[in-house]
Amino acid sequence: MTIPPAAIDALRSLVGDQWVRSSGAALETYASDGLPTHHSCPGAVVIPGNAAQIVGVLRVLEQHAVPFVARGAGTGLSGGALATEDAVLVALTRLTHILEVDPANRRAVVEPGVINAQLSAATERFGLHYAPDPSSQSVCTLGGNVAENAGGPHCLKYGVTGNHILQLEVALPNGELATLGSPGGEPWGPDLVGLFVGSEGMFGIATKITVKLTPLPRAVRTLLADFSSLRTAGEAVTAMISSGIVPAALEMMDQKCVTAVEASIYRAGYPTDASAVLIVEVDGMTEAAVAEETRQVESILQSSGARTVTKASDPKQRARLWQGRKKAFGAMGRIDSDLSVQDAVVPRTLLPDILEQISRIGIEHGLSVCNVFHAGDGNLHPNIAFNGKDPVIRGRVERASNAIMHLCVEGGGTITGEHGVGLDKRHLMPLV
Repeated sequence: MTIPPAAIDALRSLVGDQWVRSSGAALETYASDGLPTHHSCPGAVVIPGNAAQIVGVLRVLEQHAVPFVARGAGTGLSGGALATEDAVLVALTRLTHILEVDPANRRAVVEPGVINAQLSAATERFGLHYAPDPSSQSVCTLGGNVAENAGGPHCLKYGVTGNHILQLEVALPNGELATLGSPGGEPWGPDLVGLFVGSEGMFGIATKITVKLTPLPRAVRTLLADFSSLRTAGEAVTAMISSGIVPAALEMMDQKCVTAVEASIYRAGYPTDASAVLIVEVDGMTEAAVAEETRQVESILQSSGARTVTKASDPKQRARLWQGRKKAFGAMGRIDSDLSVQDAVVPRTLLPDILEQISRIGIEHGLSVCNVFHAGDGNLHPNIAFNGKDPVIRGRVERASNAIMHLCVEGGGTITGEHGVGLDKRHLMPLV
C-alpha cells in the first residue's frame, strides 16, 4: 500500500511543499534510527512547524486511514522511530522552542523538538537543570525522551523522564488536543502523564511538555575505580547500594568497551588492562556532606577489591571521564560496521552471575560482547559489533541476542529499561 495522493496533497497544503518528503532519496534519510540493525523507508515524511499543524496532520491521516509514526531526532536504539511504506512519519524537529522558564516554581515548558542538553544550558543561569541525561543528550529531543521514558547515568539518584514530567499537551491520533496532568503534577485521579510517558508514540504526539527543573548540585565528586574481574566489579555495585549510599551515578564498562573507547577520539584515560571500570559520581548541596560520602564510597570500592580508585582533579578531567562513557556506543563503531544493542534490566544483586553468563553466550555463538551500562539499577546494555552484510553472522547475532534477553527475563528482569520495545523487541513481548 502506498500513501494516497490525496493525502499527500492535503499535507502539502497544510505545512507547505518543502516540509513534505515523498521521493526515494529523501525518504532514505529517515529509514534508520540510532540502531543500525533495522531499516525501513516510510511512505512519506511530514515535518510540521507548530502544534496546530500537528493537529491538522493527524486529522488528514485519520481521514485517509493512513497510520503514522512520530519521530524526534532519530537517536533511539530500538527501531521505534521507523515507519513502513504504508505509513507517514511525522518528524518533530522544527518544534524547538523553549516556551517558558519559571525559576520560582522550578519548571519549564518546551516544544517536543527541544534538545535535551539545550534545556539545561538555558536554565543553568538560574542554578537549575533538567536532570535526565541520556548518553545522546547533546542531540536527542525531549519529545523522544517522553516517548521512551528515557533514562541516563544520573537517573539512579534523580529518576527517569517520567519522574520529571508535570504536564503534557498531546495531540491524540484523531487530531484532538488533550491536556494530561497539571503544572504542579497530577494531584488526583489516574496518572495519565505516567501512562503517556514511555508509550512510544502509541497514544499520540506530545505538542507541549511541562518539565520539573532540579537545582544544580553545589558540590560534585567523580571517581574511577578499576577491577581485575567483572564479577568483582559487580559485587562492588551491590556492596555500595546495600550500604545505603545512592550515588548520583554508578556506571560500568567492561574491558572490551574500555579498549574501544581508549582507541577512539573519545579516550578518557581508562586503564585498558582492567577487566572492568566503575564511574561513580557523588553530589550534593554542601562540600562537607559530599566529601564524607566520597570517603565512604572510596572505602567501599577499595574493600570490594578495586585495584585503584582515582578522583577527577578538576571539571575538565570529570568531563573527560564522562565523555568516554557517554560516547562509548560511538566508539564501538570502530569495531565493525553494525551494532546490536540490548537494554535488559535485571535485579542488581544478580549482576555478577548475569554478566558471566552473557560472556558465555557470546563465546558459544562466536561473538564478542561489549558491556557498558547503568550498574546502579541493573540496566544492562550488552553490545555486539558485527558485519551485518554476512547473513550467517547476522543469524548468530540474533540468536545470541535472544538468548541474552531470555536469560535476563528468567533472572527476574525485563526486556527494556530505557530504549523501548520498538521494532527490535516486539518478538520478545511474550516473555513479559
